[in-house]
Amino acid sequence: MKFKLLFFLLITNFSFSQIEVGDVFEEMPLDSLIPLSLSNHTGIRPYIRINKHNKHKFSISGGIKKDSTHLIHITPLVDAGLETGSTGSYRTGLGASITSNFKEKWYFKVAAIQGLGETNSATFVPKSFYYKKNTGTNYSYTDVRGRISYTPNHIFNFQAGIDQNFIGEGNRSMLLSDYGKPYPFAQIRTRFGSFEYMMLYQFLKERTYNQQWKAKYTSTHLMSYNVTNKISIGIFETVVFSPKDTTLNRGYDAEYLNPIVFFRPQEYSLGSSDNILLGAQFSLKHSKHTIYGQIIIDEFLLSELRARSRWWGNKYGGQLGIKGRILSNNQHYFYRIESNFARPYTFAHKTSGQNYGNQGLPLAHPFGANFFEILGELKWQTKKWSLKTFLNYYMRGLEKNDNFSYGGDIYLSYNKYKQEYFNFIGNGIKQNGVQLIATTSYLIDKSSNLQVFLENHLSGNTLNKKANYQVVVGIRSCLWNDYRNY
Repeated sequence: MKFKLLFFLLITNFSFSQIEVGDVFEEMPLDSLIPLSLSNHTGIRPYIRINKHNKHKFSISGGIKKDSTHLIHITPLVDAGLETGSTGSYRTGLGASITSNFKEKWYFKVAAIQGLGETNSATFVPKSFYYKKNTGTNYSYTDVRGRISYTPNHIFNFQAGIDQNFIGEGNRSMLLSDYGKPYPFAQIRTRFGSFEYMMLYQFLKERTYNQQWKAKYTSTHLMSYNVTNKISIGIFETVVFSPKDTTLNRGYDAEYLNPIVFFRPQEYSLGSSDNILLGAQFSLKHSKHTIYGQIIIDEFLLSELRARSRWWGNKYGGQLGIKGRILSNNQHYFYRIESNFARPYTFAHKTSGQNYGNQGLPLAHPFGANFFEILGELKWQTKKWSLKTFLNYYMRGLEKNDNFSYGGDIYLSYNKYKQEYFNFIGNGIKQNGVQLIATTSYLIDKSSNLQVFLENHLSGNTLNKKANYQVVVGIRSCLWNDYRNY
């Protein structure tokens, strides 16, 4: 009886509350700051939060009636941009976003943009679920993102959809980021006391040598524990596996659906060579400032690590950063300083069906592996205007065209490594570079986060040995990140 009473008190000491699911979008000074507490774990995004929308029966953006029952909200979306200079790239698109709440348990949202464009660079290539390249540099795309969320009680939340997820406090993430393309997923989150547990199933795909799609899956656990109201730590593990290998067609392994099993012993019990990654993260908050970090371990041998042999199979990476918000004379500022690194061959595997990527792009840091980076951000924002400055320095090891892998491209088999020992960050063709981006934007519509923007890009590296300056102008509904900072 005492145990039942203790368990009841434990699970009623927290709550998901009635929720909506936010967007995986960059932090700005006027964003609602999610405090770290026994019921909030800000290292898992998008955030689950209390629905703050005015309740209404049916509306199109701009015509909301207050104090009525909320069912459906429709918002027009725009995506258009032009890059000046020698490339002459552009992108245009129109769409809509629909959100809905139902009986304080269900939340639904879907956003879709249909567009076309032309690009000679990576500036405007859409990171969309559906993408079709036409003739030459022309393309068309359909960017679809959405999720449905069900919160039956104060303990559980269930989500599914086509979208991106993000783990961490940083601009980048070494565990799971939103730099790649959206994917179908299913997610379970549960809270008990100062713990939150997430199980994430991702349904990914890669192109084969004959340009056919081949499925691959991940199954991820993340345990987050708030040690105090200011300190949070998390343990991460994920397995990447293909439904079909050289020996059998196994589909989605039922063993990997288990929400509490540890994958490494499970992998050995299956007799498989699936890709297992382990990680951890922490955050320390004081007022509106946060120190945070992550570590990711792909493989390593402790004996080789102690010997400092730089063995190719010691594959790991990490992150350390500090960020915060400052209010001065009614001016809102956001700052960040962050460093990231990954040793050669981290996230890679024997084939693309087992590496930590999706549709040709990394699932973690956009550089893949074999890099070191330090970046800084400074943002200023009013209700309508915002100024953003992004600066980063990086050192990377690029691949040579000699049929070997030097550890930077995670889509090259790690069996093609050049040498067994003395593998350093910068293997292959060493490149040092710097990038500065200054962005000015003006908010037109708050409900769709519709902004007109002007971006100034200045970059250079040791291989090109000359500075490159570009200007990007456009108008866009900023519901998800559209990165051009790498």
